[in-house]
Amino acid sequence: MAARKIIIDTDPGQDDAVAILLALASPEELDVLGIVAVAGNVPLALTQKNARIVCELARKTHVPVFAGCDRPMTRKLVTAEHVHGKTGLDGPQLADPTMPLQDRHGVDFIIETLRREPSGSVTLVPVGPLTNIATAFQKAPDIVGRVAEIVLMGGAYFEVGNITPAAEFNIYVDPEAAEIVFKSGIKLTVMPLDVTHKALTTRPRVDAFRSMGTEVGRMVGEWTDFFERFDKEKYGSEGAPLHDPCTIAYLLEPEIFSGRHINVEIETVSDLTLGMTVADWWRVSLRPANATFIGHLDADRFYALLTERLARLG
Repeated sequence: MAARKIIIDTDPGQDDAVAILLALASPEELDVLGIVAVAGNVPLALTQKNARIVCELARKTHVPVFAGCDRPMTRKLVTAEHVHGKTGLDGPQLADPTMPLQDRHGVDFIIETLRREPSGSVTLVPVGPLTNIATAFQKAPDIVGRVAEIVLMGGAYFEVGNITPAAEFNIYVDPEAAEIVFKSGIKLTVMPLDVTHKALTTRPRVDAFRSMGTEVGRMVGEWTDFFERFDKEKYGSEGAPLHDPCTIAYLLEPEIFSGRHINVEIETVSDLTLGMTVADWWRVSLRPANATFIGHLDADRFYALLTERLARLG
């Protein structure tokens, strides 16, 4: 079977970095056509740099990296240095990348790729704010029907919010973009906080990264150590959730996950609940289902997959 063609849209972020590594370690199943950076966890100048750092770490410098949108569609940018550090990849010391940034705008790359590849053959994997995806859809409405599926990290229902009491960060940063994506009619699979908060690091799981004896294993261990400090203090948990790799793991082994096909709407007006994913988990509304909202995963299988694949990048 041919590898599934994907475009990763990202704002790295330590957990974004691990998601990219997992995809790049799985070429038999996933053909990464390109990586598009967006402003989110840190500004665009850093996210596009970080995406190239991760490609170089994986020794996959043939994968093109593009810079996309540097701000939300209608709002001021909100960032998350308080979680990821001032570079977005704080923890280990990192050299500047030497591989080039592509000269095309990331939105144009998305549009051109979806027009070039056979209809229904490309999956979009956004793990940051949805600005690039929504902008592409607005600029080129003809590509919407050509997308095979969108598998995204964002939103919450039972876990409510992590940047406000009601909203998850990726959706909150650009709720107007999220609304466009959720109303697109494209097959949509969502990895909300409800599932990612069950993908917690533990000391044995982090030690397994380090015991690989590779640069990738060392870096992932150090990134995780840095990333954990915020979540341990905030939630009192044993470790930190690796949010974004859940999207790639779902593409590789969907049976690890379970959820419901439900209606999800995005709040774009209320000051109190701006960016909330109003997920009809109990199907009490008459609104049609538009997303598979994942609620559970087998954490042991998730980390076994992650460890086995990252070890391939040695």
